[in-house]
Amino acid sequence: MATMLCSYAMPAASARAPLLRSNATATSLGFATSQLAGLSLGLTAAVAPLPLSTKHTIVARRICPFLEKKTNRANKVSFSNHKTKKQQFVNLQYKKLWWEAGKRYVKLRLSTKALKTIEKHGLDAVAKKAGIDLNKK
Repeated sequence: MATMLCSYAMPAASARAPLLRSNATATSLGFATSQLAGLSLGLTAAVAPLPLSTKHTIVARRICPFLEKKTNRANKVSFSNHKTKKQQFVNLQYKKLWWEAGKRYVKLRLSTKALKTIEKHGLDAVAKKAGIDLNKK
């Protein structure tokens, strides 16, 4: 009972040699091979670069365009004083405001702080200070 039988036997020569892909098969498949780990990196030289689109996509960020208010990084502190990172987002709201100079409503995504500032100083003054053009394009 001192010896146990294994169902899988490994040859002695292949036990010492690392398993690497040969360069011939790597180049025929279009993969670059790492000699350090024996893993394919997935880099191909035969693939054409993607064409650049002429239109720019608009990404909605959690930022107020009028006051430049952004997300704040803070600590959430538990009862045991364990600190973990959390994000405090800006209170952004979609709001239709009457634009007196344009004689129409404009739909804006702005923070509640910016809304109070617009009520105090007016939409034209705040938009001009922020460099925002309210005309439709």
